[in-house]
Amino acid sequence: MDLKSGYPFWAVKNGLMRAFPALQSDLRCEVAVIGGGITGALIADALAQAGHEVVVIEQRDIGWGSTAASTALLQYEIDTHLVDLAERYGEADAVAAYRGCAEAIESLHGLAGAVRDVGFARTHSLYYASRRRDRAALEAEFALRRRHGFDVRWLEPEPLLARYGFRAPAAILSTTAAQVDPYRFTYRLLARLLRGGTRVFDRSRVTTIAATTRGVTLQTAEGATVRAGHVVLAAGYATQQWLDRRVARNRSSYAFVTDPLDEDALGALRRTMVWESARPYLYLRTTQDGRLLAGGEDDAVDRPARRDARVDRKARRIAAKVGALLPHLDIVPAFSWGGTFAETADGLPFIGPHRQHGSRVVFVMAYGGNGITYSMIGAGLVSAYLARRRHPLQALFGFGRFER
Repeated sequence: MDLKSGYPFWAVKNGLMRAFPALQSDLRCEVAVIGGGITGALIADALAQAGHEVVVIEQRDIGWGSTAASTALLQYEIDTHLVDLAERYGEADAVAAYRGCAEAIESLHGLAGAVRDVGFARTHSLYYASRRRDRAALEAEFALRRRHGFDVRWLEPEPLLARYGFRAPAAILSTTAAQVDPYRFTYRLLARLLRGGTRVFDRSRVTTIAATTRGVTLQTAEGATVRAGHVVLAAGYATQQWLDRRVARNRSSYAFVTDPLDEDALGALRRTMVWESARPYLYLRTTQDGRLLAGGEDDAVDRPARRDARVDRKARRIAAKVGALLPHLDIVPAFSWGGTFAETADGLPFIGPHRQHGSRVVFVMAYGGNGITYSMIGAGLVSAYLARRRHPLQALFGFGRFER
């Protein structure tokens, strides 16, 4: 599955950081993690830290799928408002999902500090009303978040303009957010695992999964057989191929990054990611070296060739929107790209076993705008599942809610 188009900045910036071998012979392991992107790396790390014997298998080069195209905005806010999630699943479950994402950011902070040199930085998150009619929904969202103890501030148009250089009907400012270089984080996590004895293979495509009550057998296109006690499917948006019923729809999103901009001109944006209430939404963040990274213009395209053809046009549209919002900045795309992502109906991930494959196969489908925070939650959920411990989010994030 071709997951990206154009020139994703992280891959250009970092290059091929390390070579991993292809899987060329049969092996046995306790847990096989299929997927060598940021999701697979976080899962493998958590399981190895818990004492499991782990093998990672990736069909491309490590980090070369959606991870390379990710814009890596780490937020506790889910694409579905807390208010809407509460109406759908009840306030307690909705708040648990939001808190889980906030806690995941703290966990990612700790892990990034241990791995080091992955471009991690704490930031603020600014969610602004795109139109006047969106203000009421933001007010309700702000009130519910504040009632449950989330650290948020309300900004009226004039303070918003004074601080961030653009005018909007209102905004919610949160102090709980972060950003990271997801490609570099993946490589450095897996390199650390390799030094600790975890086996990591890329350019090895799993073609069949045969699960019984006693274990799972994998076959690769290259002829190798892997026998594992459990398998974790963490192959991003390609994971849906292993289900007989789709649980998400694939879409395309587009992004670009500028050359480094003047730090004084960026001002508070240097430490704040920005996104809007319109759907699909425009979003902005900066990089370690002072570039502005902007994305949006999502569409329903799920064909690589059509996505490829749209990258430049989409980048120009995003640049025009950013230029209209922030006319004091010189917005010129330096590198632009598009990538596949998947949306679930409620904005939540699917993490856990599925009836189609039984209890030995665990899915981590960290779909939506919170992919990396969901992946960090998934690491805890999978660890708890293998240890036969309950996790507070296992029911809400499991497949059961889809099959009701």
